[in-house]
Amino acid sequence: MAARTMDWLDALRRLRDERTPAVVVTLAMVRGHAPRNGGAKMVVAPAELFGTVGGGNLEATAVGRARDMLATGAAEPELLTLTLSDKATTEYGVQCCGGEVTMLLEPVRVVPSVAVFGVGHVGLELARILARHELDLHLVDSRAEMLAPERLGTPGVDGPLADAVATVHVHHAPVPEAELASLEPGAHVLIMTHDHIEDLAITETALRTEGLGSIGLIGSSSKWSRFRVQLLDLGHDEASLARVTTPIGIPEVAGKAPAVIAVSVAARMLQLIEEAQADVPDAPAGRAAPADPVARAEPAVPESAVRATPAPR
Repeated sequence: MAARTMDWLDALRRLRDERTPAVVVTLAMVRGHAPRNGGAKMVVAPAELFGTVGGGNLEATAVGRARDMLATGAAEPELLTLTLSDKATTEYGVQCCGGEVTMLLEPVRVVPSVAVFGVGHVGLELARILARHELDLHLVDSRAEMLAPERLGTPGVDGPLADAVATVHVHHAPVPEAELASLEPGAHVLIMTHDHIEDLAITETALRTEGLGSIGLIGSSSKWSRFRVQLLDLGHDEASLARVTTPIGIPEVAGKAPAVIAVSVAARMLQLIEEAQADVPDAPAGRAAPADPVARAEPAVPESAVRATPAPR
């Protein structure tokens, strides 16, 4: 596929807005002769290329490795060294410029999206934690006073979210479940409002909304038992109900104080985000799902002329 001529920064911005992952390939070091000088960049998306690092087998090898990284959800950058010699044959042929190049491959993953429905005591504590991560963070409440500037402050400036690095979206929604339709694809939903009727309405609508990520519901086993009967009566089957994780959080963090619950929920949410981005199947959804470690794919073994190593941190 021919590379497009859009500037690599513009390409990254467009891909980020479209929530498309990519890998930035930089010609980091050149020894001897090579098709392009050091610093040349290319952006590799699943179905598009922007820019060039020199064409030929050099570029084809880099694109192939970048697409492998995209397929496995790789998070760490890699160094890829290629010898441009008639004695070095790769999968894509020979390129005999006579030099050697080292390329830096940097994954740019989709910014995760999390929606917290209910910004009461637990919701606010949870927002404090999640806001310190690179996220699209949606705070939704039917009560305007829970979202008032004197309570939340200005994210990234002052108040409880003063140190936010997330992009925080505040939604005052008298009908909170209506906000589900506007969330980004793959958004993770956390339901913890002040009203069990609202919780049920949001849960039911979330189960009918296509393209969402995980669905977590705060509450006791007796609350879920009542919800389960009502959701079945509303037409959901057991497979659908299995998408709801309740109670949310990780069992290793016990306690009922809002800050403790928030730590537990945030820890599990970060696990789910990592699993989703690495394309690793989640633990079976449901009540008290175990927090299994995320398996990471090993880099593919390169051809004899190519050395792929993790970039220094």
